[in-house]
Amino acid sequence: MSYLWLKAFHIMAIVTWFAALFYLPRLYVYHTLALQEEDSKASERFKIMERKLYRGIMMPSMLAVVLLGLGLLSLNFSGYMQQGWMHAKLLLVALLLIYHFWCGHLLKRFAEDRNQQTHVWYRVFNELPVFLLIFIVLLAVIKPW
Repeated sequence: MSYLWLKAFHIMAIVTWFAALFYLPRLYVYHTLALQEEDSKASERFKIMERKLYRGIMMPSMLAVVLLGLGLLSLNFSGYMQQGWMHAKLLLVALLLIYHFWCGHLLKRFAEDRNQQTHVWYRVFNELPVFLLIFIVLLAVIKPW
């Protein structure tokens, strides 16, 4: 597969992954509010929505991002590894992967009715991938080092 095809599919997977990364913690905000109101029907609905989003969209798109990214890296691995911006970008992607799996951990807590965070905490948590996205895009486009 050519570089441009890999890059195009990589970007599409990134968009899909980030949509899920932005939406799942927002569902956690609303789920927490439903729990505060002791609305068990809403809580069960949120559990289904969260599970389907994580397993059906977030995981497959994350895997596509990683595999396509590795494919792109493999086209000129030694060249990319000599560029400082790529090291910084890969570090931020690693943090994003940690965030992704942290969302999965929180999903399990909600599924087991063991959520310990407030809706305010989830509102702050929801903003973390925004900063990672900004820095990753800036590094990939500007390539400062």
